Amino acid sequence: MQLNSDSNRRRKPVQPVSFTVPGQPKRRRASANLYVLKRKHLLLAVGALVLLSAFILYASQRESAPVAGAAAVERTIHLVTGEFKSTTPDGKEIEAYRWDPGTVVVHKGDKVKLSIYGVNGASHPFIIEGLGIKGEVKKGEETVVTFKADKEGTYRIICLTHPDIAHNGPMIGYIIVD
Repeated sequence: MQLNSDSNRRRKPVQPVSFTVPGQPKRRRASANLYVLKRKHLLLAVGALVLLSAFILYASQRESAPVAGAAAVERTIHLVTGEFKSTTPDGKEIEAYRWDPGTVVVHKGDKVKLSIYGVNGASHPFIIEGLGIKGEVKKGEETVVTFKADKEGTYRIICLTHPDIAHNGPMIGYIIVD
């Protein structure tokens, strides 16, 4: 038997031959299917699997959008009024007031209850721009305001007593609705 030296030519697969022994029952031959993948196809399959896994991971980590008519989440945010005091090198005492925490993040659709406790400063009348909310925080007292975060954006809570550096400010906080 001579082998063909032409490597570009494909050989026909060898067909199995079955033998039977007289007087013995015919046996079925177990078949094994062997698949051979080309490297290009294997890389494509692995790439598709990686992309599918990444998409599933991304989709599972996204927050679901609020359903129309679903009950809004009610969140209570605690704030305090704070004060910083210092002395300059020439002996002048300076102070500044602030809201703490200075930035609050809520989600669109949340019902928000701001519970603000007066720690420093006698009185802090304030407004929340864009929400039409006004109030006043007094030392030793709690002031509560509520609103529904209907529109995305950044809203400033501004103390009217301390609006700028000339008045020991600016005492401005930020409410971010996302």
